Amino acid sequence: MATEVRTRFAPSPTGYLHVGGARTALFNWLFARKHQGKFLLRIEDTDKERSSEEMTRQIFEGLVWLGLTWDEEVIYQGRRAAIHREHAHQLVRSGHAYPCFCTKEELDEKRARAAAEKRAYRYDGTCRRLSPQEVKDRMAAGIPFAIRFKVPEGTTRWVDGVHGPIEVQNREIDDFIILRSDGSPIYQLAVVVDDHYMGITHVIRGDDHISNTPKQILLYQAFGWDVPQFAHVPLILGPDRKRLSKRHGATSVDEYRQKGILADALFNYLALLGWSPGDDREILSRDEILQRFSLEGISRNNAVFDEKKLIWMNGQYISQTSTERLWALVMEVLVERGVMSESEAIRQKPYLLQVIDLLKSRVKLLTEFVDSAMYFYRDPETYDEKGLRKHLKRPEIWEYLAEWTQQLEQLEPFTEATVEQLLREFAEQKGISAAKLIHPVRLAISGQTVTPGLFELMVVLGKEVVLRRLKNFLARKERLQEQLQQS
Repeated sequence: MATEVRTRFAPSPTGYLHVGGARTALFNWLFARKHQGKFLLRIEDTDKERSSEEMTRQIFEGLVWLGLTWDEEVIYQGRRAAIHREHAHQLVRSGHAYPCFCTKEELDEKRARAAAEKRAYRYDGTCRRLSPQEVKDRMAAGIPFAIRFKVPEGTTRWVDGVHGPIEVQNREIDDFIILRSDGSPIYQLAVVVDDHYMGITHVIRGDDHISNTPKQILLYQAFGWDVPQFAHVPLILGPDRKRLSKRHGATSVDEYRQKGILADALFNYLALLGWSPGDDREILSRDEILQRFSLEGISRNNAVFDEKKLIWMNGQYISQTSTERLWALVMEVLVERGVMSESEAIRQKPYLLQVIDLLKSRVKLLTEFVDSAMYFYRDPETYDEKGLRKHLKRPEIWEYLAEWTQQLEQLEPFTEATVEQLLREFAEQKGISAAKLIHPVRLAISGQTVTPGLFELMVVLGKEVVLRRLKNFLARKERLQEQLQQS
């Protein structure tokens, strides 16, 4: 019977869920689900000073928002220190590790000497050569000690799921510490012990962990445990080809959620960062990604995070999402921005559905349904100055606008077709192009020079709102003209 595939994501709660971490979680989730296995979550909270419950909560929320739900109970590494310590001492008893009594000052001096001699520092094995009696005497004297792993001679090899065969000469590896003198475990030991007891069969993580792998394989072998399969995925870089960081802009999953990115769009985009489905398609559903995903499809080259492409992809997803589904998401933005309460948004649902339907093919971010289209929710208080200067500099345009507003007030029914017909016939009577009136009307009712089609916009806003805004605009004529003269 084949062994069940078990992968894990093991973030440190010292910061928000970074897109790089989210991509690692995604690849682990996809691999587990593709093979009907389990995806587990471990919080590596051993750094007590920098770890926080708030960061842990943010990690949970980010994963759930992306749809990367985990199986089984969350493991907290910090609660397992006693188990890690016992396993470190087990390795001492089996002869695979030894106590190291070297002080920090002694080690610093050796490092400084190596630097002065322009050679790489490696632990010289001082305590490895101590006799059993010397070790016993020092322990009896209460001298603090760390525990170092005794790296054997030979070569450590593995077949990486992304990079293929890799081998490292053991002489290049120090006798590394696995337990500090204060009894706290080192990462290399803790991760191996925890992965073993969680039954992890595949360790899928970033390229920056390749240097850790030979040490961890040696630990597995020393314990006599099965070694999981390792796969190291390319790092995510910014446009400048440097590791993605805050200097490149938003980097956390929560920042992109707040920016108006849909979970499905970020899921799709992250999946394509370093992995290819085998064709040129870029918009793929979760099911399509899951069906096609394989470690063989992961590139060995670093991936470049292109925010513009993510935003373009998000626009594609918005346009394909049902108006009903978008209403629930836009309502969250309206409430977060303080534009309206949830109860008010629910009451105005029929109107909001019209707004969303009009905008969904034009926006690229959820927030644009609000931030760039506030005129749907409030009468404009300011008007685009360049637009005023360009479209209302001739006095007669103000007169035409006032006259047409009077005609519009009598118009029934108020539809796209009737409004457009009234405007075009009026423009023809005055001997001007329809655009000479369209642009001022747009400015008057939205405050902007760019909106969806004017006649669609007017019908969605409704006759009462349109007339009120036109009259308010006309009432401000003198003040607006004075403002233009002064600027």
